[in-house]
This record gives sequence, C-alpha cells and structure tokens, in this order.
Amino acid sequence: MSTATDRTPLLENGNGAQPPKPFFRRLADSLSSEGEPGWLQSYKFFFFGSYLNVLLVFVPLSFFSHYLNWDAALRFVFSFVAIMPLAALLGTATEQLSLKLGQTLSGLLNASFGNAVEIIVGIAALLQGELRIVQTSLLGSILSNLLLVLGCSFLAGGLKFNESNFQITAAQASLMTLACITLVIPAAYHSSKTHSGLDGGVNATSIAPVIAQLDPKLELGLDGMDAGGLHGLKIISRGTAILLLLVYIAYLIFQLKTHSYLYVPSAEAAEEEEEPEMSILAAGSALLLVTIVTSFCADYLVASIEETANRYSIPKPFIGLILLPIVANAAEHVTSVWMAMKNKMELTIGICVGSSIQIAAFVVPLLVIVGWATHHDLTLFFADFETIVLFVSVLLVNFLIQDGKSNYMEGLMLVTLYLVIALAFWVS
Repeated sequence: MSTATDRTPLLENGNGAQPPKPFFRRLADSLSSEGEPGWLQSYKFFFFGSYLNVLLVFVPLSFFSHYLNWDAALRFVFSFVAIMPLAALLGTATEQLSLKLGQTLSGLLNASFGNAVEIIVGIAALLQGELRIVQTSLLGSILSNLLLVLGCSFLAGGLKFNESNFQITAAQASLMTLACITLVIPAAYHSSKTHSGLDGGVNATSIAPVIAQLDPKLELGLDGMDAGGLHGLKIISRGTAILLLLVYIAYLIFQLKTHSYLYVPSAEAAEEEEEPEMSILAAGSALLLVTIVTSFCADYLVASIEETANRYSIPKPFIGLILLPIVANAAEHVTSVWMAMKNKMELTIGICVGSSIQIAAFVVPLLVIVGWATHHDLTLFFADFETIVLFVSVLLVNFLIQDGKSNYMEGLMLVTLYLVIALAFWVS
C-alpha cells in the first residue's frame, strides 16, 4: 500500500485517478448480468408470471388456421385471442427494460412501445389496403382508453372509496384536445369541398381513377370530392401528421426533462420501487421476439376481417372500433382498474389519458407517414359521425377530470357513453 504524500489526491477523481473506461467497455458493463436474474429465471417469470399467458396456446392455433385455410371465423377468433397475451407480454418486457434504463430512456421506450400492438395492427392493415380498419381501430383505441378503461376504473374505485383524488397537468388535457381538433379540421375541409363540388357539378368520371386509387373500396367517403380537393386533403393530413409528431416530441421533452417535476410520483408510489425480474438482455430479446410473433398474428387477424364481416354480417366499423381495441387494451384495462381499486388514481389517469395522447399524437401521424412512404394514402379525414363521437368524448372526459376528483357516478357516465357509441356503430 503506497504511503500518502502531499501529492496524494484526497478524492478518487482528483489528480492521479484512473482514466475513464472506453465506451464499449462501459456498454458491456451495463449489459452484464452480474447481480441480475439469469436467462432461465428471467424467461420463467416472463412466460409463467401471469395467468393470462395460458392464452398463448392460441398463437400456434392462429398460425395453423391461417396456413391450413380454416374457416374465417376460426382464423379471426384464434388470432384475436392470441394477441391478448402477446400485448400483455409486450407490456411486461417494456416495463422490465424501463426499470434498468433510467427515467429518460424508459420514458422514450414507453413512448415507442407503449402502444406497440396498435402500431403493429395498424401497419398490417395499412399494407393490406384496409384503410377503414386502420382508422376505426385507432379511433376505437382512443375511445376505449378514454371511456371504457377510464370509466371502469372510476367505477371500480368509486365503489370502494367515496372519492378519489388525482393530479392532471394542463399539458395532458390540452394535447388531447389539440389532437382531437386536428381530426376535426380535415372533416370540415372535406365537407366544404364536397358541398362546393356538388354546387359546381363535379365530373365524377374524370376523377374516378383518383378515387379508385385513394379509396378502392369506397369506404372512406371520398367519392364526393374533386381531384383538387383530394390533393388538398392529402397535403393537410401529411402536414398535420408531421406537426403532430413534432408536438409529441416536444411533449416528451416537457415531460421527461424541462418539467419532469410535474410528473413526480407521490411518496407512496415512490416507496414501492419494483425489483427487476428480468435481465436487460433477456427483456430486450423477449421484446423483440414477442414483437415479431405479434406482427404475424396481427397480419392473420387483418386478413380474416373482410371474410368474417361479410359471412357473419358483422359491420367492419364495429370490428375496428370495438373489437380490435379490446385486444390491445386488455392488459391496460386490468392494470388501470386494479390501480384504481388501490386508490392510485394518478397511475390510472397516466395509463388511460397518456395512452390516448400517445395514439392520437404519435401513432395516428406515424401511420399517415408510413402510408405516404408505402403509397397507401391514409388521411386524417374520418367520417363526420366518427369525428363528432371523438370530439364529444374528449369534451366529456375533460369536464370530468378537470376538478382532480373521481367517483363511481363519473365512471358510470363514461361507460354509458361508450356503450351508446358501440350500439351506434353496430347498426352502422
């Protein structure tokens, strides 16, 4: 042991300290599993940590039914049920990675994979030309989170506690309203162009090829517009999508960096820090594996929708708006209600409102950009009825959460509105 002199540093980072490790050495150290669960223990937790994983038996059934060309209803049901545990596993892998990556990286990870199922199903439907399914599934996910999941959470929490308190930032409510307004503007533009076209006598024959390319199944309500109106609608949609993505990035910076103190969890939540059940490498590989399997199941699900809807007389808007969001939100639904029953309403608000913001300000614009790149012209024009439904839903939720209190009556109102909307889309 060397003797101390007047040149001996008092602190380790003073003169004579060890030089910093190279980047790749530090990266290897961060990925090392020393002190972390092993691969076997990690995957044991991953696959056997929830009773919902029993439904994974439907994953091979989904593959078999697709390749053996079984009845459309069987293909639809098997793929539908298979995605439910896969969505939960995506959430588990993302959560386990977040526990080790720190606040900023975990926030970015949740922003990317928080609604991975919606993105996967949306891209699968987009590439198959099912633009109507893309629109209704995304709208349904927003409505499911805002009305059904939040309503059931308020209802469950209100039956156990007379009143629950939570904190909602103005940025969350305002961003949700902004995203809603950006869907109203294309609908207003479409309405003005359709009416002006009718007054001016649009030559339907001359723009028929344009309509056929943009809306081959005539499901999007674009057949009343002229070529200039359609071009303008695409420009509005793509420009708005880019702006929304920029706003969402700014919101992430606001939430994770500049105003992170607004999102600090309460003392009770901070005390309950989870210990990671999976190593970083195991969680990352599990996330990649489940994402690939989910993409196949989503592809088979979308491929069976058309035949199932026609053979069994189920309206396609009902499938997209009501059934598909159940697949993506099943795990979130259970978690949100469970948190509400433990009087952790801020976590419930974060799950429901945060997920809705993510879909409206990130997933929808992202799919518009993907459609632009792949020559599938997805626009932000939703049918007038759907736009009004979204607007009144966001309006009701903003009214109910602005006082920072919840009870079972508010939950009952949200669930009732969701059931009325479901009934309307069933008869559409």
